[in-house]
Amino acid sequence: MNANNHRYCVIMCGGIGSRFWPYSRTRMPKQFIDFLGTGRSLLQMSYDRILPLVDPAHIIVVTNATYAPIVRQQLPELSNSQILLEPCRRNTAPCIAWAVRHIRACDPEASMIVTPSDHLITNERMFEDCVRRGFEFVESHDALLTLGIHPTRPETGYGYIQIDKEVEPGFLKVKTFVEKPDIDLARVFVDSGEFYWNSGIFLWSAKAISKAFSDLAPDLDQEFEKGEGVFGTPGETAFINEHFPSCPSISVDFAIMEKASNVYVECASFGWSDLGTWSALYDNSPKNRESNVTQNCNVITYDSTGNIFAVRQPDKLVVTAGLNDYIIADAGDVLLICPKEREQDIKRIVNDVQERFNGKFL
Repeated sequence: MNANNHRYCVIMCGGIGSRFWPYSRTRMPKQFIDFLGTGRSLLQMSYDRILPLVDPAHIIVVTNATYAPIVRQQLPELSNSQILLEPCRRNTAPCIAWAVRHIRACDPEASMIVTPSDHLITNERMFEDCVRRGFEFVESHDALLTLGIHPTRPETGYGYIQIDKEVEPGFLKVKTFVEKPDIDLARVFVDSGEFYWNSGIFLWSAKAISKAFSDLAPDLDQEFEKGEGVFGTPGETAFINEHFPSCPSISVDFAIMEKASNVYVECASFGWSDLGTWSALYDNSPKNRESNVTQNCNVITYDSTGNIFAVRQPDKLVVTAGLNDYIIADAGDVLLICPKEREQDIKRIVNDVQERFNGKFL
């Protein structure tokens, strides 16, 4: 086998996208929605962009068991062994730890890219070049590699990576990870030239990440160690259903990346957004003459600018007058009208809806 035949992709697809409520719902989270009107959901777009890089048989999707029918409908190319079904949500570290065990049981020499299912990448050719270089780097180094995005603005919604010395052209040692900063600190980060956005896209060899879990997250690693020998066999599903709920709910950033000494960053600019908020969707969508964004809906506006309209019913007409910089999201049973500058309140709104209506509208 050549090196390319040892390359795999893990697409993490278990989130609920609560910041896109009420469009993104528990039964149909944002990764399964065609937000951009391309005819492909965010998950399908994530799958499509990996195809030039990885054998289709080496693409693994990890999702919540609830979403198995949707994944199979949207990606009928995948076999059942390529869809790993989590019995409950436990954040990204257990998701990745399982996927690594599953892949390594089939191919101990594997290297892999791990990517979320709900990101937007506009320059796919540049993304492909970046990932190919990343694969070559992790296949020749004991390295945990993250893709860092050159910041274009002081963004408070992203984590940041502080760079250290360059070890090879385009690859730098990571000095530290920084959680989402306030606006003043974000401006300092951008002005310094030492910080990149943390894309949440990783590359590593199965050997390197397995050792990292063993050394840095032993409690999590030992839970999967109990299943040594079952991965890649018919007994894997039963083992996961029994033991996965015992895993701690922790991100791979906290469990591994912020602790490891062999973390590197490949700095890139390929038109990336994690599409985590309505404002991010607004920024990445085409706008009309009034700087409004309409998501497959009929809208008439008067003296209204900077709004985003998302309406599920294609036959509904929305009319506004004197409305500026708002989110108008109509999901049929829920209508959300919220200033874009207050969209951070949506998570609190979702919690209040859960409390008052016992999850009916989630």
